[in-house]
Amino acid sequence: MFTSTVFASILPEILILVLGIILLIVEPFWKTEQRRNVGWLTAGGLFVAMIVSLLIGQPGEPTAVLGGMIRFDWLGFFFKMLFMFAGAATALLLMDHDKAGQRGEAYLMLLASIIGMNLMAVSADLVMLYLAIETASIPLYILSGFLLSDDRSTEAGFKYLLFGTLASTVLLYGFSLIFGFSGTTNIYKLSEMLAAGQLPLYVSFGLIGLLVVGLGFKIAAVPVHFWAPDVYQGAPTPVAGFLSTASKAAGFAVIIRLFFVALPDIASSWTTILAVLAAVTMTAGNLLAISQTNIKRLLAYSSIGHAGYALIGVVAFSQLGAASVVFYLAAYIATNLLAFGLVMAFSRVTGLEDITDYAGLSRRNPLMGLMMLAAFLSLAGMPPFGGFVAKVFVFAAGVQANYTWLVVVGILNSIIGVYYYLNVLKYVYLYRMPNEDEENHPIPLTRPYTIALVVLVVGVILVGTVFAPWFSWSDAAALNLF
Repeated sequence: MFTSTVFASILPEILILVLGIILLIVEPFWKTEQRRNVGWLTAGGLFVAMIVSLLIGQPGEPTAVLGGMIRFDWLGFFFKMLFMFAGAATALLLMDHDKAGQRGEAYLMLLASIIGMNLMAVSADLVMLYLAIETASIPLYILSGFLLSDDRSTEAGFKYLLFGTLASTVLLYGFSLIFGFSGTTNIYKLSEMLAAGQLPLYVSFGLIGLLVVGLGFKIAAVPVHFWAPDVYQGAPTPVAGFLSTASKAAGFAVIIRLFFVALPDIASSWTTILAVLAAVTMTAGNLLAISQTNIKRLLAYSSIGHAGYALIGVVAFSQLGAASVVFYLAAYIATNLLAFGLVMAFSRVTGLEDITDYAGLSRRNPLMGLMMLAAFLSLAGMPPFGGFVAKVFVFAAGVQANYTWLVVVGILNSIIGVYYYLNVLKYVYLYRMPNEDEENHPIPLTRPYTIALVVLVVGVILVGTVFAPWFSWSDAAALNLF
């Protein structure tokens, strides 16, 4: 029966679908030079969808709807808001992209991917979860290779499709084995099967391995991280930013719900596996980032490192751990979108992406220099920015769960991260252009970029300074798991 609760549970998806239909109807009637306005329509529509969902679509008690396929709770709702926020910011950043900003299909793919991510966050059934993952992934394959005239973009799209399909196959095999041994695809009934001993221990270990490979790809964790640098470098920069934030957050949303809800009885096994994985991931990401000269590849390896930090909260397997992961992802989405937005704004004018090309940026555009300072200091985990508070919470969760060694590894890796983040800022503030004539080479910001970047930098600062409300919402979301 289609009740008000069912309607509220899928309200954001309905609104995004309506927005996509409006875009399909309106966009063909606009002249070529007007089609850039599709970005305004997409960003504005997503913002309206967020407001409407917050006003009339908030969940109450956790409820299973649509035959148990969807879980209507605060965890999924919070992630939906994050995905729509990231999508709105990405739409603004995409507007002034030379080759993709005036093509309505790029925004349609973005909206389709957001719908998939929203469903990933609320899926309570393995069938729904797999369909949601594919709905989120296929548009991103297309967007990564969207620039057909750019060899790097087509290579990025092909690599992402190839490795993504392989990871999806492994994940689907894991899901099929779960159904074969347990007789159910409902995530909330799997724990009962495990508690009753219906799954042999060796089978459980095999399933964990398959799930780690399939979902590890989504968050770019070692050893399935190798696709990220090439894809981030070749994909259109706004798409790379969306991939590194919203797509990664969607992967974590699935990991949190699946492992915390379905596999609590073998937590001692998968927490140990994920702890080792977290340590290797953050170490590999940070060490490989040091030698990078291309700023998009540096941010790609940085994002691998941040997946390791966030995994600490998952390993903690506690309410604080889950809340810290949700909070970490909120701070990370704002911070990394800001970083990629600045890279996009810079390369749009200069066409350059090497770190050395940022010499004198603080003189060419002082506002961009300050935003770059906020973004990279937040990524480094320096106060008073969001990245600092986020790391404090995940490290606190790790210590509380007696994973002190993992927290020590995280702190050491954070120190390594400070080195290469400050190396970028060194060029921005301390170095000059070859002719020292920065005043003759300004980098103007268009209105969409200015709006998106200012909102993101304010978000990074607010999450780091007025963090109590954000963490309260994260804690409320985590509470639904226990």
